[in-house]
Amino acid sequence: MEEFPIIHTNIWDALIAVPVILIVTQIIKYMLPVAKASVPSIASGLGFIISIFIAHPNNLASGIFMGAFYGNAAVGVYASLKTNIRAFLDRRKKSKKTRSG
Repeated sequence: MEEFPIIHTNIWDALIAVPVILIVTQIIKYMLPVAKASVPSIASGLGFIISIFIAHPNNLASGIFMGAFYGNAAVGVYASLKTNIRAFLDRRKKSKKTRSG
């Protein structure tokens, strides 16, 4: 029976990989005509590339496993930031309307 791979990771993997994926994904979005629906796939692909070739180059199973986490974490961070910024701006707009009118 095959054992699960031992995955050695540290906080620096996540602190570097996720922001890099966010930044590169945004650069790709603004430089190329990319459909909104394909942006999460791009982030996942970048996560796999970073994890397999940089963070875990000696263990393919670990690279694939952690690549999924990096890509999905970047998508989640982006969605969370976007939702919070929209809510903040909506609240601000509503408070200005109640003050002026």
